[in-house]
Amino acid sequence: MTDTVAPAASTTATQPTEERPKPRLKKGLVIVNTGNGKGKTTAAVGLAVRAAGNKMRVLIVQFIKGKWKTGEQESLKRLAPEIELVRMGKGFTIDRLRDKRVSMDDHEAAARAAWDFAVERVKSGEYAVVVLDEILGTVKAGLVSVDELLDLVRSKPSKLHLVLTGRNAPPALVEAADLVTEMNPVKHPYAAGIMAQRGVEF
Repeated sequence: MTDTVAPAASTTATQPTEERPKPRLKKGLVIVNTGNGKGKTTAAVGLAVRAAGNKMRVLIVQFIKGKWKTGEQESLKRLAPEIELVRMGKGFTIDRLRDKRVSMDDHEAAARAAWDFAVERVKSGEYAVVVLDEILGTVKAGLVSVDELLDLVRSKPSKLHLVLTGRNAPPALVEAADLVTEMNPVKHPYAAGIMAQRGVEF
């Protein structure tokens, strides 16, 4: 009697087909760059450049930073009108870095003017991306309240991407945001006595 060997069963029919995830509704994101490490503004500027490359209109409002020139400021001028950069700060607010010639009243007035401008621009519907750079430092200094920031997050246009940077993100903001990244310092040249480098940090 001759043994017959049955053909091997095909496995292709039993393999589950991998389905691509269905595209979800596009929405404007609330993005928070926080933490004590370097890179919060750098990441926000990179996102702004990417958005401009996609023909999206971008506004960057800088709260704390003063009038000194930075490399990103000079570069972003070349990307106008897709990217609009508005600097409204008076410099650092923490005691060890603050210019004592600038009173806290002046800082508060500048912060309130920047905040009112930012709120009006966010709600205008003219932009696809708005970056509020160092807004979290402004909140930490008590110049803008957490409740005000949360109200803006909740009331922004649904398709607007809102990017918020700075240290000490409030827990309520972390909860409300869609994307939160915490920059943590592992090693920094400042600890070795190396000062900030042009083109790297400003």
